[in-house]
Amino acid sequence: MRAHVGAVVAICCLSEAVLIFAGVAGFGALSAMAPWMLDAMRWGGAAFLVVYGLRSLQAAWVANAALDTGGAAKGSLQAAAGTALVLTWANPHVYLDTVGLIGAVAATYGPGRWMFGAGALSASVLFFVLLGYGARGLAPIFARPKAWRILDGVVGATMLALAVKLTITA
Repeated sequence: MRAHVGAVVAICCLSEAVLIFAGVAGFGALSAMAPWMLDAMRWGGAAFLVVYGLRSLQAAWVANAALDTGGAAKGSLQAAAGTALVLTWANPHVYLDTVGLIGAVAATYGPGRWMFGAGALSASVLFFVLLGYGARGLAPIFARPKAWRILDGVVGATMLALAVKLTITA
């Protein structure tokens, strides 16, 4: 929607910094002490992915549903920020990949783990900036409802596939 791009990019970058810091600081050690945390995140994450995936598939199926962003809150900074926060912090892969995976890899660098974390964060910030501001180039394509329906279908199928993957690796 090209609204509040800077705020959304900032939220994503700051969230990523917190998550990478948590991983580098030792989330892997914490999860080793309480292994039930990984199972809780896995099953909660699978539930989130199923709901998100089904909503995306519904938007792909129902004409113009993909263009409905919430009625009165449409276009507001609060709606954009809220969406960015929910899609970041309720995303199970953010914990498994960013906290768990980056934390585990960082631990292999010993005292250099903070430099590894800084490099991971730098790459992540670059990704979010390019994604946020680079999306303007795709605006002409996504001006058509059919493009949104295709994107929602792909997103929905991907989320459901990730949910299945999470549950069968449990």
